[in-house]
Amino acid sequence: MTKNKQQTAVEWFSVRRDILEIEVRLGKLSPIEYAEELTKAEQQAKAMHKQEIIKFGCLLTQAPQHIIEEAYNETYGGGEQ
Repeated sequence: MTKNKQQTAVEWFSVRRDILEIEVRLGKLSPIEYAEELTKAEQQAKAMHKQEIIKFGCLLTQAPQHIIEEAYNETYGGGEQ
């Protein structure tokens, strides 16, 4: 029996970071490009994590998405991640 487990934002970021590190070692990315790509990956992982929290909050509480998102923004800040 195979489970369709989704990759979490933390897991995704960890894999992406590892790939970027390998690309630097192979000379496919410069250290500056690595830093830029890592920053992009971090921002994407934060956005993914926010959506994970909102989705779980909606499932757990049966509250509408906008209510959970408002609570998230009040707790963690509503700016760009």
